[in-house]
Amino acid sequence: MRQKKLDGEKQTSASRACNICRDARSAAAWKIPVLLGIAFIAVFSSSLPGTPPPAKTTYTYKRVGNLEIRADVYRPGDPGERPVLVNVHGGALMKSGRESLPRPVPDLIEKGYVVVSVDYRLGPETRLPEIIEDVADACRWVRSRGRSLFGADTRKMGVIGHSAGGFLTLAMGHRLQPPPSFLVSFYGYGELVGHWATGPSPDPEHWETSISAEEADKRPADPPISNASERSYSILPYYNYYRQKGLWPKMLTGWDPIAEKYKYVPYLPLFNVTPAYPPTLLVHGSRDMDVPAQQSRLMADRLTQHNVEHELLILEGAEHGLRGVDPQRLEEAYRTAIRFVDRFMGR
Repeated sequence: MRQKKLDGEKQTSASRACNICRDARSAAAWKIPVLLGIAFIAVFSSSLPGTPPPAKTTYTYKRVGNLEIRADVYRPGDPGERPVLVNVHGGALMKSGRESLPRPVPDLIEKGYVVVSVDYRLGPETRLPEIIEDVADACRWVRSRGRSLFGADTRKMGVIGHSAGGFLTLAMGHRLQPPPSFLVSFYGYGELVGHWATGPSPDPEHWETSISAEEADKRPADPPISNASERSYSILPYYNYYRQKGLWPKMLTGWDPIAEKYKYVPYLPLFNVTPAYPPTLLVHGSRDMDVPAQQSRLMADRLTQHNVEHELLILEGAEHGLRGVDPQRLEEAYRTAIRFVDRFMGR
């Protein structure tokens, strides 16, 4: 399909808050960080009299045929250029949307960063290479138009993401040239060809629904979408089926992850780390059954092999979304991420 990258078309005006993702599974995965993030923005907006709250403006950064792919830009209410981060939402590459702002993203908005939260085309209607390219195009759009459209200081640009957004964030380390200034991955992954993705999932949440192979084959054939709110049906039972059967990677690519592993390799961060890869922070829960902490450990090992500056933070006892961890330790994890961002932004 013909693809057109846009300079930026403004869609809506200022807003003080964000919406949590509409998909029930995504909300369950990130319930604590997303709800805390919303509360954080609400507190900031109401507790500082005389301080303009962060403003949200929506742009279309790309079109594919008739599909508009959008980004929400959050920036302080005062004038002046601000350093910029791109936020990539999670949702198994199939769910959720740019409205998802888990912590520490709201904290970074409060600190004065411009945050660009992006949509991208979702699987299985769209394949993995195009999904990754959408995020790369969003980053290119920020670099080329961010200064003129929303006062972003684009000399340094970081990327942050959670879960599948963490995977896409890590992919920007090798798919985007020049690479971002730094990357922050919360419970993300570096590959899709290991047993964690190609075998039956051990996560009980992936077994909360049950459909037959015949029902899975009759999944509605929607056109490409860039936000879960655009889908005409619930993807959840189909996604759970794919995880139960180890079919998730194949549904995202059309490729057999065992027999055609070589086709995956160009798109998987774990196999594409070089000394030019950007500084990276990896945060994960030790009891994550959706995306095992080993994914972040493997990335850290590969970064070490190539002498890439990085930090690995494993929260003992935390599940996917960092659920189930002591609140004080959770806050320290967010503070670690904020310090990492500040450091590589030169603040």
